[in-house]
Amino acid sequence: MDSAAELLTVLRVSAFREYTASRAANGLASGLLQALILWQVYAISGSALSLGIVGLFAFVAALASSLVGGAIVDTYDRRTILLIAQIIPGLCSIGMLAAIVANQVSLELIYTLVLITGVASALEWPARQAILPAVVPRKVFARALTVNSAASSLTSVTGPALGGVLIAVGGVGAAYTAHVVLVAVAMLALVPLRITGLRGGGRLDLATIHEGLAYVWQRPILLGAMSLDMFAVLFGGARALLPVYAVDILHASAVGYGILSASLEAGTLVMAIVLVVLPIPRRTGLVLLVAVACFGLATIAFGLSTALPLSVIAYAAVGMADQVSMVMRHTMIQVTTPDSLRGRVTGVSSIFISASNELGAMESGLLAAATSATFSVVSGGVACLVVVAVIAWRVPSLRRYTRSS
Repeated sequence: MDSAAELLTVLRVSAFREYTASRAANGLASGLLQALILWQVYAISGSALSLGIVGLFAFVAALASSLVGGAIVDTYDRRTILLIAQIIPGLCSIGMLAAIVANQVSLELIYTLVLITGVASALEWPARQAILPAVVPRKVFARALTVNSAASSLTSVTGPALGGVLIAVGGVGAAYTAHVVLVAVAMLALVPLRITGLRGGGRLDLATIHEGLAYVWQRPILLGAMSLDMFAVLFGGARALLPVYAVDILHASAVGYGILSASLEAGTLVMAIVLVVLPIPRRTGLVLLVAVACFGLATIAFGLSTALPLSVIAYAAVGMADQVSMVMRHTMIQVTTPDSLRGRVTGVSSIFISASNELGAMESGLLAAATSATFSVVSGGVACLVVVAVIAWRVPSLRRYTRSS
């Protein structure tokens, strides 16, 4: 089946359209909330270290709940879990709006928000990943991944930008209100979703959790792909320092910050569309390694830039490379994991992702506080290239991995 036929087959599935609409709205809400939290923390503290602490709280939440969250997804109804996981951030934003009205906003309150939404995310992500294979036929599953990723990227592009515009026009309260509305839309889109295979089986205990860990540990390809993403983004991630770059280096306004934040998602969108249109690469492992190397090079370019237009281009290139690596990694995980273990394996993957994103944010903040934002980002890009070389050398099966379906 060629690319066009696969695309038409995927789009004809009503359950897939409902699923994608929900994920798109949720992706837009998440992008807005993440950018909003970073801006609010920096506005209150003026400290790069405080931005790093945001990452620490998010990582603690993910570490404490991802494995249990994956096991819950493999045990109970996945759609119900997804709905619960989405309502929690919405309620948190309502609470933040009340704090804004009462003039009770503090860094401690924002850190608590990060902690609670991090726990919710540990349920939301594996639930979404576990539902997708039940939505579309297996023969077009890889194409469904690229289509869903493109739709998510399309709305995520406007998340940070929308946050910047709302902060500039109506303040942080308007941005939190928009987040609540988007969460409601994401939940409503799931209401008509009626498909089989949404309920896990088995029981929730330590043995169930351990089974997911053992599955990943015994498969060098999966462990190598997850480790590559974790260490590359741990060192090479620059998202936590965007407020510092926008204010102190690029001298941009809140709108400029929103544009800079959205440039990453714009890059992912462009690449997502390319991946939808073109045939999906079969040499998945090699493409993954090359994409992460490009991620490191683009990060170095971003770190050295002192002009907003160049920074936007470089950060968009970071997003393009990250999109390729994400699709390749998710394809490998989904294709090689049985449905009964999908939630738990995704939970393990979530820990790797959270370690890279959240500990990476802390590492960036700490290093920037000790040296400078530029040194933190550029050295991280160099470290990312070293990680690619080491993984390619130590996990040859990852280099040779070829998608069979």
